[in-house]
Amino acid sequence: MSDTAVRDPLALAEDLIVRAKKAGADAADALYFESVSLRHSQRLGEIEKLERSEAQDLGLRVFIGQRQAIVSTTDHGDAALSELIERAVAMARAVPEDPHIGLAPPELLAAETQDLDLIDTEEPAPEALIERARAAEDAARAIAGITNSEGADASWGSAHVALAASNGFGGTYRSSRHSVAVAVLAGEGLAMQRDYDWASAVHGGDLPSAAEIGRSAGERAVRRLNPRKVKTTKVPVVYDPRVAGGLLGHLSSAISGSAIARGTSFLKDKMGERLFDPAITIVDDPHRKRGLRSKPFDGEGVRAKRRAIIDKGKLTTWLLDLRSAHQLGLQTTGHAARDTTAPPSPSATNLSMEPGTLSRDELIGAITDGFYITELIGFGVNGVTGDYSRGAAGFWIENGELTYPVSEVTVAGNLLEMFANLTPANDLVFRYGVDAPTIRIDGMTVAGA
Repeated sequence: MSDTAVRDPLALAEDLIVRAKKAGADAADALYFESVSLRHSQRLGEIEKLERSEAQDLGLRVFIGQRQAIVSTTDHGDAALSELIERAVAMARAVPEDPHIGLAPPELLAAETQDLDLIDTEEPAPEALIERARAAEDAARAIAGITNSEGADASWGSAHVALAASNGFGGTYRSSRHSVAVAVLAGEGLAMQRDYDWASAVHGGDLPSAAEIGRSAGERAVRRLNPRKVKTTKVPVVYDPRVAGGLLGHLSSAISGSAIARGTSFLKDKMGERLFDPAITIVDDPHRKRGLRSKPFDGEGVRAKRRAIIDKGKLTTWLLDLRSAHQLGLQTTGHAARDTTAPPSPSATNLSMEPGTLSRDELIGAITDGFYITELIGFGVNGVTGDYSRGAAGFWIENGELTYPVSEVTVAGNLLEMFANLTPANDLVFRYGVDAPTIRIDGMTVAGA
């Protein structure tokens, strides 16, 4: 066999499976991941980095009875692959049995792959990335009060994924991503404040202008000058969309099949119960066109679909891969995610909270005293109890208006109570892959001076 580095990725994966079965595997799957990236960074107008990288990874998972082993390589030559197969089969014979592992039955496999418009076929020239970063940093530094810069980045990347398995599955897709980011400082000395902005999109034409991102970063930093501290109190808290998606992240972690099977989630006994207001729906959609986390099939070749994981306030499903589904006596929901070096595990795709009926101003307008969060610091969330405590910065709300900046405070509560007292605004924008509108939560503790 000739050097396989130039072969079709799906054919390479399928051939690896055939060879693994000849070597003694009962079943196998193979994942090929090829990536190309280009990144430019600059600071104060001076180029700091311009780099291009390429990688080709191939992972093989073999099953012998109820044992499995995973090995990976970046060398696709015949000798290296023979050694890879031999090592994988030997490892699978030596590891303990796991009664929950296996490949998907054919009826669960994705028979057709949808066109999700995930690839921008034009690779940007280095000069285009340099111009994006320059425009972002220049626009940020042009804001009155900006005194320094932490730099700007512009990047592009593409990926080619191919998955094949001995259950008959074979699928492949490509994706791309363009990004621009900038961070700047306002003020002088010990009174300096920092802020940032960034954007990412599958297609370069969907990115906001770099100058718009820069102006936003600069304006955010200046607004944070001269922050005050507040006394510990219990008030309504409003999450800016930039940080509101984090609440959905906590939800998805809590309904991961792995956590439920281990019994380590505060939601383990809440299936079918109303966790949110009946007006709230939270959707996971792997097939959103040009979605940052879209994919035509999951990491086990299973067909996936759009699901309302919270439907009219009620929890309707766990996020399951094959293993966690088997542990729970359920069927996979098509949420397996994986790389070339580890077994699949459940993970959300494009997760979003549907917008409410109130505008952002209406959501804030009824608050006499409250806290508007623009940045969260640290990770103080207990997945077993739902207790929530995060460092935060933002602005104090008085009589329905944002007033002075606030820093060095902690917001605290319990996620069950927070979910129950949550109200979304109508300003949802799909920007991060996990997206929420402005969110108000009543009755949270703000711990300050």
